[in-house]
Amino acid sequence: MTIDHAELTTDQVLKRDIPWETYMTTKLITGTALQLLRRYDKKPENQRASLLDDDGPSYVRVFVSILRDIHKEETVEYVLSLIDEMLAANPKRARLFHDKSLANEDIYEPFLRQIAMERKMVHTREELQDTCIDLILPDHSSARPKTQYSGAMNGEALDSKSKLTTIDDVLKGLVEWLCTQLRNPSHPVRGIPTAVNCLATLLKEPLVRSSFVQADGVKLLIPFINPVANPSTPLTSSQSTQQSMQLLYETCLCIWLLSFYEPAIEYLATSRCLPRMTEVVKSSTKEKVVRVIVMTFKNLLPKGTFGPQMVDLGLPQIVQNLKAQAWGDEDLVEALNQLDEGLKDNVKLLSSFDKYKQEVLLGHLDWSPVHKDVFFWRENVKNFEENDFQILRVLITILDTSNDPRSLAVACFDLSQFIQHHPSGRFIVNDLKAKERVMKLMNHENAEVTKNALLCIQRLFLGAKYASFLQA
Repeated sequence: MTIDHAELTTDQVLKRDIPWETYMTTKLITGTALQLLRRYDKKPENQRASLLDDDGPSYVRVFVSILRDIHKEETVEYVLSLIDEMLAANPKRARLFHDKSLANEDIYEPFLRQIAMERKMVHTREELQDTCIDLILPDHSSARPKTQYSGAMNGEALDSKSKLTTIDDVLKGLVEWLCTQLRNPSHPVRGIPTAVNCLATLLKEPLVRSSFVQADGVKLLIPFINPVANPSTPLTSSQSTQQSMQLLYETCLCIWLLSFYEPAIEYLATSRCLPRMTEVVKSSTKEKVVRVIVMTFKNLLPKGTFGPQMVDLGLPQIVQNLKAQAWGDEDLVEALNQLDEGLKDNVKLLSSFDKYKQEVLLGHLDWSPVHKDVFFWRENVKNFEENDFQILRVLITILDTSNDPRSLAVACFDLSQFIQHHPSGRFIVNDLKAKERVMKLMNHENAEVTKNALLCIQRLFLGAKYASFLQA
């Protein structure tokens, strides 16, 4: 049976016999390179490890020179597989590529050029992307070299006179290419999972988050946030379910990493991210998926309007259901408890405003605690903007139509509170023609009405900045 060239594994590639002697004869490699390759190629793992420990940078130089000078696909795949095998056995060997003896070598360009080429060597593309990440981010956290030769993502090789550039430029180029893969994957099955897998590592870097947002990449992740089908259904194999689950997890991991970056949060707020993640967490039993989504919700809860959105999506009850399950991950249990408390606070805020709104719409106001609750006004003042300031308009109507002194006094007080707590409160109330109505009440026969009408007028004329000392 013929094996699809795109589906070859690393082990299958490494079974090939590469004619190194022929390459030396044609001067594509040096005699020294041939000697090193004879010592290393097809040898046991412990022997290769010893050679790398003794003279690792020399082997790196040979591998990179082959990728740069030899374009035969089978050989390129073979060398990339050697490097992948080397790094898989010990990721710290990525530091060999940054050895001082290689300071003048163009390390990145051969890898980036191979990524950009339209070859159907998918397993090799996966190795390439992983290798690039390993080389750019040794150990994914430690300091990396500040300069290196620029790698062109368009496949053009660099000449010896190319200017040194920062690793940040390489990262930006890699992010752009990964976004291209999300839009138009080079392989129908592996292209997107491989790109998302790389992003799940790269997005730990602040610069990558910035580049990803600038490349409009956030919206490219949202379509992959979907509940994974039940593996017991006839149309879903166990393997495909596992692959789908891993893609879902790594996509959600990317969203979690982006939830630490304010510009990305703005994109998430206007996307279908929250509803999709809610649907996933509602039905998922995979602990790592639930954990990363709950951690994301915890990050987003205090941001913008995410809290009210979560309440509207029924997340408080979903969290209660999740808390009732037996989770082995202590971090998940703690995150669920924190999310539960945060959602309860949002429910209280929404409930208090809903009650207040109902009271105003009925037109009968009283001195219930919410009217003089500073926390209520501070947290809910933006809710007064709903429906073209509907609640403010009703309060002003009450001033015109009500004969109840208590309702008039409370309405004046509430207008003064809005002026106090909304950054544009004075201008909004003026635009709604409330001043004339309140001024008429300053001569009301009821002292409570007069007092609160005066307070409202003082704040209306002075504004929040100068009237904050005024008390009811």
